[in-house]
Amino acid sequence: MGCCFNVFNKLGPGHREKVYQNALREEFESKKLNFKEQVYAPVQINGKTIGKNYFDFLILEKIVLELKKGDGFFRRDIEQLYSYLSASGLRLGIIINFTSNGVKHKRVLNAF
Repeated sequence: MGCCFNVFNKLGPGHREKVYQNALREEFESKKLNFKEQVYAPVQINGKTIGKNYFDFLILEKIVLELKKGDGFFRRDIEQLYSYLSASGLRLGIIINFTSNGVKHKRVLNAF
């Protein structure tokens, strides 16, 4: 979370999501945080891939981090994160929302 606040404090509001993603990557690297970017998580049934997911970041090999830009959390964003958790078999996801008033976050647990 600290990295996200640092990015917002440096850049401020109004940037595209990709700009925040690039800045967050730089912040993670400067802190030597264990992360992966644009992680592939296939959707499978009966051992066959039927869809592809790519989520923004995987932190410490266990937390899916999805970035958004805007002033609210939308159902579609939460459902998207659930699908990433389900496809990857991970339990914890966090949506980071870069808003006009700062950084907001929402934790999402996959109870599978």
